[in-house]
Amino acid sequence: MRWRGRCLWGSWGLSRESWVSRLTTHDYIPSMIQPDTIRKALRGVKDPELGLNIVDIGLVYDIIVNETADVDADVIVKMTLTSPGCPAGGQIMDDVRNVVSDLEGVDRVEVELVWEPYWTPDKMDPRVKAFMGF
Repeated sequence: MRWRGRCLWGSWGLSRESWVSRLTTHDYIPSMIQPDTIRKALRGVKDPELGLNIVDIGLVYDIIVNETADVDADVIVKMTLTSPGCPAGGQIMDDVRNVVSDLEGVDRVEVELVWEPYWTPDKMDPRVKAFMGF
């Protein structure tokens, strides 16, 4: 097949404006964003009382990346706090939201606070447990 100088959107019967609007409506999140990439970014969020990142102390339970437009968020982070009365809970959740939404391709972030399973020191990374004397 010989190239005839047709642009990509023209080959699908779309106007350039229609094609560009489809690319900018954020109906999808690029597949290059992986939960591991988000988890690495979340290592920058610290529990202000412990001074340790929330991933290593086991507060992040799940990261869900949605690649379809029929959901309310591009990324859902399911996390907990060390206790229901944690005075830094709001700050930690805001930091999670900000760090994840700063990643390329992520516009909508939902931080879901869960209490099941309840957090215990067993959820900590073994190195952190050793550092803290558990």
